Amino acid sequence: GQLFSLARIIRKTQNTSDKIVVVVGTVTCDNRLIKVPKLKVCALRCTEGARSAILKNGGSVLTFEELAVQAPFGAKYCTVTGKKNCPRNQQTFWSCWFTKYSRQNHSLEPKTGIMKWL
Repeated sequence: GQLFSLARIIRKTQNTSDKIVVVVGTVTCDNRLIKVPKLKVCALRCTEGARSAILKNGGSVLTFEELAVQAPFGAKYCTVTGKKNCPRNQQTFWSCWFTKYSRQNHSLEPKTGIMKWL
């Protein structure tokens, strides 16, 4: 998966105050930050430094199971994606799937998005 620093998450979500930030990847701590705003972050993994910085300022760190309970219809959340110049499998939600299975075994139909096995 992709690494996301707290500085990037704060920069990308400046105008979303009450929303849950969804990150498909690992949230890492950024020691250059002086103040971390109150955040609700849902991520696959979160380092101890990032978790303590978020919790110290009144935020919360959620798992995807807790996100499904809190926002079952997908309301009030925003996603943070990877850089556009990184590999395609790290830009979208497929990154967790590609790390588990080989990319050589399947391909996606371009128009329908249906996965077919080779």
